[in-house]
Amino acid sequence: MTDFPTTLDDAIAQARTATQAAMAAGYTRLQVELAIPELKPMEPALQYLPALADYGSGLKIFFTDAGAAALARRDWGELPHPIQSIDIAGSRQTNLVEELIQPEDQIFLFVAPSSVEVNLVEQMCNAAGDRPVILFNPRMEDVGTVGIGYAARKLRERFLNTIEPCYYIKPLEGAALLRSYPSPWQVWLETKEGYQLCAEEPLKPSSEQLDQIFSKALGTDQAPRRGFLSELQRILKALGQ
Repeated sequence: MTDFPTTLDDAIAQARTATQAAMAAGYTRLQVELAIPELKPMEPALQYLPALADYGSGLKIFFTDAGAAALARRDWGELPHPIQSIDIAGSRQTNLVEELIQPEDQIFLFVAPSSVEVNLVEQMCNAAGDRPVILFNPRMEDVGTVGIGYAARKLRERFLNTIEPCYYIKPLEGAALLRSYPSPWQVWLETKEGYQLCAEEPLKPSSEQLDQIFSKALGTDQAPRRGFLSELQRILKALGQ
């Protein structure tokens, strides 16, 4: 059974293990999401890289803008992995995807891609073929950009739903939602002794399902008390995130 991570370092270590397990099982489009308020992705992404270290220069890392890519090159030190930005999407190049996805590339990591880049990321994933693609802390389902109508539904059916969420953690009020492949989705409740597993689901539970799980676990209609979110915010503040 998956243990509940008590620190951000524990969560990132779990994410590395879950990624490797999912790739070993044959998944090629993966998502790692640390849905923690105020968390900046740069440092966690660096801590996550050992999961893919064996690929060496075959790992290509993409940031959404040139500034973030330059910052990573400066702050991450000497790495064998090429780091690029995808903000050249504003250029007039007709072979943009071919420029970004090269035949010698073996695996791709996108750091915090947003809904603004979702169409380009989709094209790049298609160009990657059977080579693994990992989306780290993506923000690609912004309703304000992607929309909620037919086009958004087709995007989800065509692309977003093909991505396996191999690792996900989100603090709730006095609880947390966790998925670490190959374990199912798990709901954890905060207790005086720590965090206790109270439910497992094959698919990501909706807010209505979470309410039902909490009501059953607590024997009341009352929502869990606040605690986990406050604790994570305290940890992040101490880390300078």
